[in-house]
Amino acid sequence: MNCTTCDDKVCRKQQSSCNRENFDKAEVMHDYRDVSTSEIVQAAAELVDFGRAGQLSRIEEIIEFAKLMNYQRLGIAYCYGMEQHAKILDRMLTDKGFTVAAVSCSVGGLKQSEVNTESCIHKVSCNPLGQAQQLNSENVGLTLIVGICMGHDILLNRNLKMDFTTFVVKDRLHNHSPLKGLRKENSYNINNQ
Repeated sequence: MNCTTCDDKVCRKQQSSCNRENFDKAEVMHDYRDVSTSEIVQAAAELVDFGRAGQLSRIEEIIEFAKLMNYQRLGIAYCYGMEQHAKILDRMLTDKGFTVAAVSCSVGGLKQSEVNTESCIHKVSCNPLGQAQQLNSENVGLTLIVGICMGHDILLNRNLKMDFTTFVVKDRLHNHSPLKGLRKENSYNINNQ
């Protein structure tokens, strides 16, 4: 299935389908009725329904979502290169009444050679597994990911045991705005939305 190449877009009409799905619709509908899933669906709807889409910044959405979900403790998993941004985020969230656990990628002070036997770099390594374990032990309800490197973000996400969302995607070339990379290529016919 590749929805980007479909011209019919029948799925955008209520109760219509291209019938190419490889999932059980009844099972999916059952899963949406799960309490933990329906709570997230309802909170997300509060942010975008009733003409609200595009009215809040990403940080405003996160704060409102966290309040709707009754998260008391929030985590920040950040790249040490973005520590100044993480400090500002920490203060904003604390000012909004949340308890924050902010964990740097360098947590534990592991050597590159300890984490990657192929590395000849003699500096501190990023430690996404340690970040995840530390945040899991902090009993946070939601973790915000701030600029974790490609690959390390996969390991972090794979090992977090709470809800998480990305606040900043690292893209050094485009000032952490990866959509600029798509727009830069004029050879692609992309409808800007």
